[in-house]
Amino acid sequence: MQAAKPLFDYPKYWAECFGPAPFLPMSREEMDQLGWDSCDIIIVTGDAYVDHPSFGMAIIGRLLEAQGFRVGIIAQPDWRSKDDFMKLGEPNLFFGVAAGNMDSMINRYTADKKIRSDDAYTPGGLAGKRPDRASLVYSQRCKEAYTHVPVILGGIEASLRRIAHYDYWQDKVRRSILMDATADILLYGNAERAVVEIAQRLSHGQKIEDITDVRGTAFIRRDTPADWFEIDSTRIDRPGKIDKIINPYVNTQDTAACAIEQEKGPVDDPQEAKVVQLLPNPHLTRDKTVIRLPSFEKVRNDPVLYAHANRVLHLETNPGNARALVQRHGEVDVWFNAPPIPMSTEEMDYVFGMPYARVPHPAYGKEKIPAYEMIRFSVNIMRGCFGGCTFCSITEHEGRIIQNRSEESIIREIEEIRDKVPGFTGVISDLGGPTANMYRIACKSPEIEKHCRKPSCVWPGICENLNTDHSALIQLYRSARALPGVKKILIASGLRYDLAVESPEYVKELVTHHVGGYLKIAPEHTEEGPLGKMMKPGIGSYDRFKQMFEKYSKEAGKEQYLIPYFIAAHPGTTDEDMMNLALWLKRNGFRADQVQAFYPSPMASATAMYHSGKNPLRKVTYKSEGVKIVKSEEQRRLHKAFLRYHDPKGWPMLREALERMGRGDLIGNGKHQLIPAYQPATDEYHSARRKNSTPAGSKKVGKVLTQHTGLPPRASDGSKPWDKREQAKAAAFARKQAENKAAASEKGGGKKKPAKRPVAPR
Repeated sequence: MQAAKPLFDYPKYWAECFGPAPFLPMSREEMDQLGWDSCDIIIVTGDAYVDHPSFGMAIIGRLLEAQGFRVGIIAQPDWRSKDDFMKLGEPNLFFGVAAGNMDSMINRYTADKKIRSDDAYTPGGLAGKRPDRASLVYSQRCKEAYTHVPVILGGIEASLRRIAHYDYWQDKVRRSILMDATADILLYGNAERAVVEIAQRLSHGQKIEDITDVRGTAFIRRDTPADWFEIDSTRIDRPGKIDKIINPYVNTQDTAACAIEQEKGPVDDPQEAKVVQLLPNPHLTRDKTVIRLPSFEKVRNDPVLYAHANRVLHLETNPGNARALVQRHGEVDVWFNAPPIPMSTEEMDYVFGMPYARVPHPAYGKEKIPAYEMIRFSVNIMRGCFGGCTFCSITEHEGRIIQNRSEESIIREIEEIRDKVPGFTGVISDLGGPTANMYRIACKSPEIEKHCRKPSCVWPGICENLNTDHSALIQLYRSARALPGVKKILIASGLRYDLAVESPEYVKELVTHHVGGYLKIAPEHTEEGPLGKMMKPGIGSYDRFKQMFEKYSKEAGKEQYLIPYFIAAHPGTTDEDMMNLALWLKRNGFRADQVQAFYPSPMASATAMYHSGKNPLRKVTYKSEGVKIVKSEEQRRLHKAFLRYHDPKGWPMLREALERMGRGDLIGNGKHQLIPAYQPATDEYHSARRKNSTPAGSKKVGKVLTQHTGLPPRASDGSKPWDKREQAKAAAFARKQAENKAAASEKGGGKKKPAKRPVAPR
């Protein structure tokens, strides 16, 4: 991996003399107060402007300010005309455009494609303050406002849509967002290095179209340069005899022990055409090699080629060995340089040590921004995730190499929160990141890490080359909670429990001091079929963690609960898998109040499975492994009903499904059965729910027990809800309804039509 120029080693731009602004200006009046006649850079964002390092526009804006540039912010502009995009005047260097901290489509729509009623990144939580595909729309408006000003796309929406991608909302493959947005260049991943490098070059007079060598960027060009070697990966499973060609799945210069290609898979069919091993080539060097992916037109029309392109893309994500990629769109190529070099600890400290105000811009007055309220007392200690879950975008956006802050930098930020942030009560709400317990965990060998091409360091098991030492994180926790004025340090970020069980000392530290009553973890499923497609560990890891959690909670004298999250309708999931998950939930006393259905986000491997029915975790051919997909609305509802097996609203659907599956033995009132044989009427059901009350003074405990253990509290008179008497009442009521319906049918005359049996979803 080539050395990168440190972020703090660039010469400062002349406007450094103005110094840092209290807030990056959002109006001409603020610019006048700062003495600015113009902005060098204007950032357009779909989020409200919060000057806090958990918000992308604040990090990039403050970083560019530290380089000496005058940076303005246009937050949540009215996209219906170009007027809002001109309110700060013409920027001297470029517009930086981002949809915000979330993909705008995921921000606006649920997994069922229904419009959300709120937006956590908007003052007052109001919905409708950003358009669909916000970065695309904003980019076009910037070009309308000032045609000749370069537009640089960034943020997670641009990052995940940089290549031809399946769009869940339109149910089709869309071309790279760079093509539709008419932007000049796209920055993917955490873009600090790229944005500083490009800003510096533009300030020295270089043209944006000439900047083609910056890592972590995508741009449009017409031809592959003459000094580059191109690997053709546009076709798969070719018929007939094949000459030996370069295999894009194999490392071009070296093969590490942990390379994904060395996994032993099923024996190939000797009659099947195959891509063969790499041939030595003296002209082939990684820095001048580009892999040509199937064109947009091909992946749009051929889902199997789409899965193949997705696989190649994900194998080229390690900054230590990744090669450039290129994909044809019509008459031009979209070129993707290798991923950015991860930031060092010193650079992370530099970025998080900027003079953030840590509060929303004063223009919002007393309006609350829900996302800010959630994170204002939290501290981000690291970036990246080496878990590689196929449904998640963290690894795709931030990379799998963990980038850590120093303990000193983190402690300084906690002290700053304590001393400066209004409303601080002594509780730090989170000390984490994408994954709470990956701080300072990395490959034991930098050389192996540089050459490794595995998509995950912890699947199908923890890699023997991974150092699982949690001692640095334990020491950080102890130092943080020892600070004067800090009463409690909570851990709210997702926990990788299969990693945590490797360090019992860490689990004890966490459970004893840093759990606020309950801890969220995400086993996602119990069955091997979907877990293998998610790249998640088996449920045995959860069981081991649960035992440790309960043991150390008891030793600490605390009543604490685990809240497991599960996904419905993920690729690779069958109805039987969901039934088994529901049985596991009932055995373990869990009742899910909210259900998480699979959401096909752009560029994710699970989304490639969803679209193609193929598994890109292995070599993709037309004959390769197929994946069961849940697409119909009926089957998605069924899978969610299994997760909420305790909800009477879903019982009719579950009864029909269990009978169809030959599992009628699970219908009944026994403890081993999933749902009862009776169906309570709505008013009867709610009447019983009202009786399910708790004694005065114990409402909170009752709620926790009901939600997180599934054990309903006793009623105030000591009786249990839904006892045999109430079951008998409900059954009698249901019989009476059936009798009335039959009588009405006879009275109406004529032959009664048989009830239609729902068709089993496929």
